[in-house]
Amino acid sequence: MSVTYTTLLQGNNVRLQGGFLGLSSVVLVEAGGLRILVDTGHHVTRHMLLDALKVRGLSPADIDVVFLTHLHFDHANNVDLFESARIMVSQTEWDYAHRPHAEDQLVPCGVTRILSDMNVDIFTGEPEICPGVQALATPGHTPGHMSLVLRTEDKGTVVIAGDAIKYPKETLTGRCDMAFDRVERGTASIARIMQIADRIIPGHFPEIYKVGDNRYAWDEGAEFNLVIR
Repeated sequence: MSVTYTTLLQGNNVRLQGGFLGLSSVVLVEAGGLRILVDTGHHVTRHMLLDALKVRGLSPADIDVVFLTHLHFDHANNVDLFESARIMVSQTEWDYAHRPHAEDQLVPCGVTRILSDMNVDIFTGEPEICPGVQALATPGHTPGHMSLVLRTEDKGTVVIAGDAIKYPKETLTGRCDMAFDRVERGTASIARIMQIADRIIPGHFPEIYKVGDNRYAWDEGAEFNLVIR
């Protein structure tokens, strides 16, 4: 069965001094007759997401499944657009969002309330969404963080990593750069992804691809086009 994917919004790790822009990757997966959206971005990229869908002749109503890697604002804020979709969140992440780490200021107020009014699927384990598309537990950045593994015909095993791997630095060092769970768990998750992935879509960087044992490269860096008006 064919599994294809398109990056609708490219992640970027640009930040402000003392602040955070949170431009995360949003990926559309098509497999098994389903359209699966991995993460939804936040309000800064809301119109960009709608435009990216529109260019492909799609609207939020055409998305069957929204898979949220975790419940930080930059990955989950636009989930309210997808009223008819099945929203997948891990049980551990759901519980974490009710009582986040004291230093975690990235869980948006009311996200669990919004999700409670939607068709939310709170899952355990590593479910297969359809043949060739399976959830992968990658805790560390948050306790319930999940990635998505795609078995593709043309690009091998592709892992949509969310913030389990935010940018190439974490593949170069093999160490989790930001953990609201434990650094050691995040580091183990990085190793797990790198062991299986031919390609990785990081949470805040363009797609990278394997060029050797535990070595990844990329064709172009992330762009940040700033318009001053």
